[in-house]
Amino acid sequence: MGGGSMLPPTIGGAMHELALCEAIAGAVNRHAGGQPVTRVLVRIGHLRQVVPDALTFSWQMLTAGTDLDGSVLEIESVPATVSCSACGAETTLDMPIVACGQCYSRDVTLLTGEEFAVVSLELTDA
Repeated sequence: MGGGSMLPPTIGGAMHELALCEAIAGAVNRHAGGQPVTRVLVRIGHLRQVVPDALTFSWQMLTAGTDLDGSVLEIESVPATVSCSACGAETTLDMPIVACGQCYSRDVTLLTGEEFAVVSLELTDA
């Protein structure tokens, strides 16, 4: 028998997203102060390798039957961008290779793409 995961592909592929949703739910619960939450906006950088559909599915699964049940997880995706020390260009990375899109130098500074933050909560009166 192979050494692969014993989890079904739909579950095994979403384990990363499920763990992220647990972290998001923990932060939301701490900041909501017991008020019902209708919407959660998260900002996630491209280099975090998050699959938005898997994150949304994980959120629905994780929050079912909890105080967050029915809340909508809205995802703001942030592209990975770099600033090049060699030519001064600021470019968006199309591939997970950290290099300048203009001159291909690897002497770059990552500007965006590693974000992972709960940006806002939409609350209703209890």
